[in-house]
Amino acid sequence: MSSSVETRRRAVLAARGESSFDLLLTDARVVDMVTGEIRDADVGIVGEMIASVHPRHSRTDASESHSLKGAYLSPGLMDTHVHLESSHLPPERYAEIVLTQGTTAVFWDPHELANVLGVEGVRYAVAASRDLPLQVMVAAPSSVPSTPGLEMSGADFAGAEMETMLAWPEVCGVAEVMDMHGVLHGSDRMQEILQAGLDSGKLIEGHARGLSGADLQAYLAAGVTSDHELTSAEDALEKLRAGLTLEIRGSHPYLLPDIVNALKTLPHLSSQITVCTDDVPPDMLLEKGGIIALLNLLIEHGLSATDVLRFATLNAAIRLQRNDLGLIAAGRRADLVVFDSLENLKAREVFVAGKLIARDGALLQPIAAAAGVKPPRDTLQVAPLSADDFVLRVAGINHGVARLRHIRGARFTQWGEIEVQVRDGEVQLPDGFSLIWVKHRHGRHEAAPQISLLEGWGELRGAIATSYSHDSHNLVVLGRDAQDMALAANRLIASGGGMALSQQGNILAHVAMPIAGMLSDLPAPELAKQFRELRDLSAKVADWEPPYRVFKAIEGTCLACNAGPHLTDLGLTDGTTRQIVDPLIDCRETPEYHNNNHQGA
Repeated sequence: MSSSVETRRRAVLAARGESSFDLLLTDARVVDMVTGEIRDADVGIVGEMIASVHPRHSRTDASESHSLKGAYLSPGLMDTHVHLESSHLPPERYAEIVLTQGTTAVFWDPHELANVLGVEGVRYAVAASRDLPLQVMVAAPSSVPSTPGLEMSGADFAGAEMETMLAWPEVCGVAEVMDMHGVLHGSDRMQEILQAGLDSGKLIEGHARGLSGADLQAYLAAGVTSDHELTSAEDALEKLRAGLTLEIRGSHPYLLPDIVNALKTLPHLSSQITVCTDDVPPDMLLEKGGIIALLNLLIEHGLSATDVLRFATLNAAIRLQRNDLGLIAAGRRADLVVFDSLENLKAREVFVAGKLIARDGALLQPIAAAAGVKPPRDTLQVAPLSADDFVLRVAGINHGVARLRHIRGARFTQWGEIEVQVRDGEVQLPDGFSLIWVKHRHGRHEAAPQISLLEGWGELRGAIATSYSHDSHNLVVLGRDAQDMALAANRLIASGGGMALSQQGNILAHVAMPIAGMLSDLPAPELAKQFRELRDLSAKVADWEPPYRVFKAIEGTCLACNAGPHLTDLGLTDGTTRQIVDPLIDCRETPEYHNNNHQGA
C-alpha cells in the first residue's frame, strides 16, 4: 500500500520542480472529492504516485505527457463490498472486466469460497488476487456457515479461524456478520469472531437486514460498523443516523429511487455513504457494468455526479482505511479514471499506479493468472442421483391425506400449510405448487436430501439446478418433475458444479463451474454468453415476476439467515426462531384404499 522511500523522495523533488515527472497529465478537469469543485489542473506522476496537482501548463518537464483535452479526471472507483464469486470468474478474469470500467479497488468477501473450502478457500482468494493491477482487499468471512445449526457448509469458522485469517496482511477486516441472531443473543461463536476483529483493529462489516430500534443499536454496540442490506429509504436513514457506513448496492436497483430521494432531504451527504455491487452475474457485469452502472443509476435518479463519485472514491477510501486511495492529490496512488461526460459515466481511459492500462473499454495488456496458484476443483461430493431421490414422501403413510407446512414466496418467504393427497407413499403435488430440493455436497454428513413444497413460484415446467446457492452452496434443485430434476442435478455432478435447466427429458442449458462449483474456466465473453442464454431460457421453465421472483432468486432461496422458512441440507428451517421445523402437521391413512388393495390382490 505504501510507496517505496525512493519513489516518495523522487515525488518530493518533482513536486518542487527539482526533477521531472515520469508522466504528466495535462488539460484535465479534475473532480475534487474534497470540495466538490471541478478544477482545471495538470497532474504530475512519479512511479505509482501522484507527485503534484498544479495549474494548467505551469509545468512541462516530464518523461511522457498525455493531454486529456478537457476530459474529467476522477480517482479510481472503489467497490466497498463484493463477492467476486457471483461473477463466476476467477480474480484475474474479473479484474479484466472491472478495470476497463474504472473500478481500481474492491473489498472482497470470499465467503462463498470459504463455505465450500474453509480457510483454504480464503487462502486461494488471497493468492489468486495477489499482484493484480486491481487492488483487492480481502475480508475474513464471518459467515461460515451463515446460520450455524440450520445448515452445514464445507467448514465452520469461529474465533481461531478468524485470528488466523486476520493475521494475514492482505486480509483487511471481518466480512459481513450475517448471524445477527448470534450477535444479539451473545453466542460464544459470534463473540469470538467479533473479538478477533476488534483485537485486529481492522474493519467489521455488517449484514443488518431487518434490524431496527434497540436491535440495531445493539448490533452496532457489538462492534459492527457498516451495512449493505438496505430494505427501504427509511431503513437507510435509520442506519445512517445510527452511525453505520451505508454501502448502497447495485444488486437491488428497485430500492434506489426512494433511497436517493431520502438522501436528498438530508442537510448534507455524509462521508459515511459508499457504494457496492455485492453480487453481479457475468453477463450483467460485462454488458451493464459493476460500480459504474450503479453510479449512473444514482445520477439518473437525481444525485449529482460529483456526489456519487465521492461515494465511490474518497468516502470508500475513508471506509476501507486506505489513505493512499480515493483522491487526486499529491502522495496518493495514481489510480485514475478519465470521463468525457459526467452525465453518463463511461471510462475512456484508466490509469493504475501511474500506468495507462485501459482505453475505450479494452485492456492494453492481458492480465495473467497468479503464478503457481492451483484453482480448487472436485468439490461436488455427491453420487449420481435417480428420479426416486426427488419424490416427496410422508413418513408412516402409504395412502391418505397429510397436512404439510411449506414455503410461500420468493426472497421474503412466509409459512404456508396445505392438505395433500398421498398415493403409494408419494405426495401428489397440488396445482400451483413446485418442489425445492437440497443435498449436502461437501462430504461432511450423509443425510438424505431434503425436499419441500414451494408455493409462489408457479408450476415449474422442468427443473433448475445450481451448486451456487448462498451461503452454504449445497446442491439445490427446483422443479415439479422428478425425472427432469434428476437430469439437471446429474449434469452438475458430472461437470463439477454450475447451473443447469432441464425440460421434458432434455438439458435446455448448462453453465459448468468446475472451480469450487462456482467459478468457470471460460473466457469472460463466452461465460457471459452461456450465462445469458441460461437466464433467457429459464423463462421456459419458470414464469418470472419482478422484483422478487426473478432468476437471481434461485441463488438465494436457501438463505437460512433471513427471516421466514427456508430449506437447507438439514431440513425445513425457520430463520426467525432459528429452529428446524417438521413439515408434517398431521396425516391419516385412508382405510378404503387398504380394503380395495387387499381385494384387488
